[in-house]
Amino acid sequence: MLEQLVFRRLTREERRLGAGSFEYLRHLWRTSRSSFWAFARGQRFLQHRRLVPPDVYHVARVVATQVEDCGTCVQVAVNLALADGVAPKTLAAVIAQHYSDLPANLAATAHFAEAVARGDTVAMDNWRLEVRKRLGEAVLGELALAVATARVFPAVKRALGFATACALVKIRIDAQATTGVRAPA
Repeated sequence: MLEQLVFRRLTREERRLGAGSFEYLRHLWRTSRSSFWAFARGQRFLQHRRLVPPDVYHVARVVATQVEDCGTCVQVAVNLALADGVAPKTLAAVIAQHYSDLPANLAATAHFAEAVARGDTVAMDNWRLEVRKRLGEAVLGELALAVATARVFPAVKRALGFATACALVKIRIDAQATTGVRAPA
């Protein structure tokens, strides 16, 4: 009974996020329920955001996820950003790594997130100063969590043997089919 409820919820989330299978979570349920519940309890932490504007938060998440993964995890990050109202044009620039096409605060965020995700300490130090100047210390703390936690899903999928091949990321102007929410044009 509980398994049916869990699997139904996973199926709903697969549809909502529109980017592939949560079979890795079903596998985790079947093989290690304590690990599954630990992962499930961590969702609040993995999506923490209070002060960071949606576009800044999602730019950081998409960039960090793209450094870590080139498959469905990036598509999920993009779909969540669209559902939260981030402009498709912004996401297209991020995916293409055309950070100069972004407003200054988003460009700084993208460069910072990429430097952190890649472990480039020199660039990280420079972009941290820029992000701190543009967005403030409290936002910097939330961005640090956004970048760090973007690694969780790709890492868990790889560790369990469920990572998929690279895939073209789709950014829909009408994201309704992907996320159930109309993204702004």
